[in-house]
Amino acid sequence: MSDTCTKCGMPQDLCVCDSIAREDQQITVKLDSRSYNKEMTVVTGLDDESDIKDLESTLKTKLACGGTHKDGQIELQGDHRRRIVDILEDEGFSRTNIEVK
Repeated sequence: MSDTCTKCGMPQDLCVCDSIAREDQQITVKLDSRSYNKEMTVVTGLDDESDIKDLESTLKTKLACGGTHKDGQIELQGDHRRRIVDILEDEGFSRTNIEVK
């Protein structure tokens, strides 16, 4: 017998809790200036720590940049505000819940 999800009670292979949680998150993307006037794109509003690590790796690969995750946010080197919304939407986040500053 398959395991059931503790949140929705559905079998694990039919569980949609993760995709629903991704659609409900309010994400903010903003540009920050670091030392020597280097630009840094900061993504905040992500809930799950393991999700942040996987998403950071995906963003760095697709945007061809360096970066890190700390304090519940993802920091990417450079200004990626134009492309990041499309990538986040491809990853399952709702476009209407992504605010770019």
